[in-house]
Amino acid sequence: MDTPPLKIIFAGSGEFGLPTLRALVDAGHDIVQVFSQPDRPAGRGRTVTPTPISALANSFNLPLVKTANINTEPLPPADVMVVIAFGQKIAPHVVDHPRLGSVNLHASILPKYRGAAPINRAIIRGESVTGNSVIRLAAKMDAGAILGQSSIEIGQLETAGEVHDRLSADGAPLVLRVLNDLAAGRAIETRQDESQATLAPKMSRESSKIDWTRPAREIANQIRGMYPWPGCRVRLSDRDGKETARITLVRARATSSDPAGDAITSDRHIGPLEILELQPEGRRPMSLDAFRNGHRFEAGMRIESIA
Repeated sequence: MDTPPLKIIFAGSGEFGLPTLRALVDAGHDIVQVFSQPDRPAGRGRTVTPTPISALANSFNLPLVKTANINTEPLPPADVMVVIAFGQKIAPHVVDHPRLGSVNLHASILPKYRGAAPINRAIIRGESVTGNSVIRLAAKMDAGAILGQSSIEIGQLETAGEVHDRLSADGAPLVLRVLNDLAAGRAIETRQDESQATLAPKMSRESSKIDWTRPAREIANQIRGMYPWPGCRVRLSDRDGKETARITLVRARATSSDPAGDAITSDRHIGPLEILELQPEGRRPMSLDAFRNGHRFEAGMRIESIA
């Protein structure tokens, strides 16, 4: 750190912000307040659970407020506010409260993929490169001036969950660098080119349903881009139409752009779509070969997408 420690308000809820919050603490910054969403039921047992950020804040003994509306909460004096995967609309009086304003870490190379699901949408649309952007908070979603950016390559078989974890780790040093630049008065703010903006709306169970008439390469991207959530869930049926298993497809590779079809054509393929990894209901992900040790996956069987 080449500037004195900053007094920081951190607003976040999801796992994406964990490496950055750790890095801010490790760098010696003074986290004067953490805001996160209220505890909510989670998991099969619907146990009331704190957000990942709340859990980490408690482990560091940081001052924590769990709130459904940050705009109604009192704010301590601060130099800057860092917002990552928080999940609330923040009013101007909160954005402008810190001495140096407020910044947000977003998981895309803005102005592309503004919205709630930038990682998923980038993979689904076949992008080979993505990255992070640190921006000013603005009234329009993800449209603030850019303060810093980074880029990483997307592996040909990487899932959204794997890219999420790499971008999460990548974002921490980017945020630290931007905060140092702001504190030193050398930050450069670049307006986004609105003509290049694209949207990445929130995913849903319905959007995970596969249209088997589409090109196999698009289906392969959809499978990777929707894992682990919402997940492309399918039903396997034998030649007589009897259901044999329900699985979530994790990873696939296309040998052409021809339509896949809904028939299993070999012990590995649905048309030109090669299935590499899947997750049976209630179990961990496994290779197709491991699945076939105890289940049928063979030519003549049918596959049906379910939400």
